[in-house]
Amino acid sequence: MSKYRPSKARKSIFAALLRARRQFGGKTIAIVDADDRTFSYTEIIRAAFALGSVLRRNTKAGENVGILLPTGAGSVIAFFALLVYGRVPAMLNFTAGSRNLNAAFRVADVKTIITAHRFISLAKLEKLEEELKDKVDILYLEDVREEIGLIDKVAGALGPVLPFLFRAHPSPDSPGVILFTSGTEGDPKGVVLSHGNVISNVEQIKAHIDLRTTDVVFNPLPTFHCFGLTGGALLPLFSGMKAALYPSPLHVKIIPERVRTTGATVLFATDTFLSRYARSGNQGDLDGLRFAVCGAERVRDETRAAVKKKYGLQVLEGYGVTEASPVIAVNRPENNRPGTVGQMMPGMESRLDPVPGIEKGGRLFVRGPNVMQGYLTPESLGEIEALPDGWHDTGDIVEIDDDGYVAIRGRAKRFAKIAGEMVSLAVVENCATAIWPENQHVAITRPDPKKGEQIILISDYADADRATLLTWAQSHGVPELAVPRKILFVPTIPVLGSGKVDFVSAAKLLDGEELV
Repeated sequence: MSKYRPSKARKSIFAALLRARRQFGGKTIAIVDADDRTFSYTEIIRAAFALGSVLRRNTKAGENVGILLPTGAGSVIAFFALLVYGRVPAMLNFTAGSRNLNAAFRVADVKTIITAHRFISLAKLEKLEEELKDKVDILYLEDVREEIGLIDKVAGALGPVLPFLFRAHPSPDSPGVILFTSGTEGDPKGVVLSHGNVISNVEQIKAHIDLRTTDVVFNPLPTFHCFGLTGGALLPLFSGMKAALYPSPLHVKIIPERVRTTGATVLFATDTFLSRYARSGNQGDLDGLRFAVCGAERVRDETRAAVKKKYGLQVLEGYGVTEASPVIAVNRPENNRPGTVGQMMPGMESRLDPVPGIEKGGRLFVRGPNVMQGYLTPESLGEIEALPDGWHDTGDIVEIDDDGYVAIRGRAKRFAKIAGEMVSLAVVENCATAIWPENQHVAITRPDPKKGEQIILISDYADADRATLLTWAQSHGVPELAVPRKILFVPTIPVLGSGKVDFVSAAKLLDGEELV
């Protein structure tokens, strides 16, 4: 671990890539793609200058340009190609559907997006492509490469040698990337992260957790998700670690083998995906990992036990939000406390505001060098809505112990008020998971004329029943108010591309259903 120095974050994102090349060597392999192609630091920088030279003819300096690509060398090079000439990449969720994407275009004023014919074909996104053509100009990487001429080749050749003469020189405080909130509870908002925000978070992680230049980070998480972008792509690139990138976390039978063949020592995942990798992988596939880092959702005890038993693998649970670039807290390999998300990143401040009905902990607000510049919303008309005094309201109810370890108790919006008592929907889901660990469960609230609200459990386990939940709750000291009133079986719980439960779609499953 290195000491956290705020001054190291006072760079642009592309300048941080140039610094990494100087530090670790231009010929050092930085990326291994899913097809086993490798890219050195110099090759990434050369490609960014050449591709960016073409892209700047189709866009304007300072323009927000969308990237609609899966995790891989192509998305990373496109990301840097925009930055090198002063454009701002806007990372688009290709699983979100045309409605959410069009909302993203509006709030971030995106007029042009970059994608690839091959990706559209493999992902079967032709319908989405047609729906977007009327809203934005679409540039395809295959077509852009055909446009690379002599001037662009010169930029690609001389840019890595004389980058100062070719590249833009944005302030560390200017917008570096735009991401979008996941839309789990409504329409997405644009999250504007400055260059300094992103680099600060990388430096914070490096100072907080034991990472080595010999590590190989396996990242199947999407780069439109901040965990996949900062943690899974930029952190290894800027730290001298090799990044083994994979285009989809859903390929649960392929990924464990790829982890083994790439020699990965660190895996970024979510609890849902890690548990699936553990079940589908062959003995030995994950044995080379020093640890797996999981975020975006709570890590279940069942997942920890399964990967420990089969692979001897330690799981480090962390916590972040897009607005914090994203990492706020994470456990360490040498001091891992299950049930918490570890201690906060160096340089961050926190406060807990009281929540009526919640006795322990409070609503978490954070402030620090990694916390965003602000939101873009339909109401802001392109202006960034800055945070009051730099404090971001995470919307999460947490407890922080005397040693500084953070425990997440639930979303403020994910509490039900029943007969005057506050009940965490996360507790409801955890009870169901303890009984039926192989399945997914999500708790939703509905109005109740007598008690204010009632809890409905949606489960993909066909035999889930209230009597079993009630018996389990009584024997484990869980109040009966946390036992759902009714249970609805569905074949599949809807999830977002990031792996999180899609609460909006889950709630719609109750519409018109007769609950039993």
